[in-house]
Amino acid sequence: MRADRREFIRTAVLAATGLGLMAGRNFAFTEGLQSPFKISLAEWSLHKALRAKEMTNLDFPVMAAKEFGIYGLEYVSTFFENTSEDYLTRLLNITRDNNVTNVLIMVDGEGNLGDSDPAARMKSVEQHYRWVEASKFLGCHSIRVNARGEGTAAEVADSAVDGLRRLSEFASDMNIDIIVENHGGYSSNGKWLTDVISRVGLKNCGTLPDFGNFNLGEGAVYDRYLGVEEMMKYAKGVSAKSYVFDDEGNEREFDYPRLVKIVYDSGYRGWIGIEYEGSELSEPEGILATKRLLEKIFEGLAGKV
Repeated sequence: MRADRREFIRTAVLAATGLGLMAGRNFAFTEGLQSPFKISLAEWSLHKALRAKEMTNLDFPVMAAKEFGIYGLEYVSTFFENTSEDYLTRLLNITRDNNVTNVLIMVDGEGNLGDSDPAARMKSVEQHYRWVEASKFLGCHSIRVNARGEGTAAEVADSAVDGLRRLSEFASDMNIDIIVENHGGYSSNGKWLTDVISRVGLKNCGTLPDFGNFNLGEGAVYDRYLGVEEMMKYAKGVSAKSYVFDDEGNEREFDYPRLVKIVYDSGYRGWIGIEYEGSELSEPEGILATKRLLEKIFEGLAGKV
């Protein structure tokens, strides 16, 4: 990472927190309280810096741990240089050196698993294989995929069931989960997506509910609270999307405590990944604002653990 970018990020972190981050400590928690969840960081939160070449995928583990005090990583496939053994070994060694956990890889740009054309759909399935293998190599539990395709809701659902089942069967031998995010279109309809997962019928095929992705297209929006509740039945991860914050540190777009409570009430106790996608704050400031908000909410739930 360039020295000037590292200094910029460090300055933003200090400005946002008012103090240096202490490695391994969730600073919003009272001593002795146990969080019901673990916080991870979605690499997409730093997509502007990554696209500007101000940092690389290999810098991500160091930044998460040293600059933000976050020790779970959710990668984005498009920021990998490649999936060669040499590159993955370099990345794995960096994560080990920084005591971080590789949680999952978000996979994009590998075709549509819900493609109506059987040959194109199978090509997409096969193009995801290398990411299943990379995920296994890095010690992740899942890859996040999309359930996209062209056609009616029923047609895309039928195709997505087939594509997801084939990919999940391949991943099952490596103990890797295939998880689908609500990521626009039909997949942002919680009932549609959970019906698809139910029809796949495999234990390693589930969901990654995202707090922010409920745009159905053409101006229609699915009820996010209903959608998260529906998807939690099959959730193997949760994406805490954030955009803007008020003066008290609350997310202005939606009711964060309500969403986290839905996750908590479902019985889920895994990773919750910060995915800041706003523009009012810098990427470092937005990540830390989301982290503080989650920790404040977790603190309220900690007595119930």
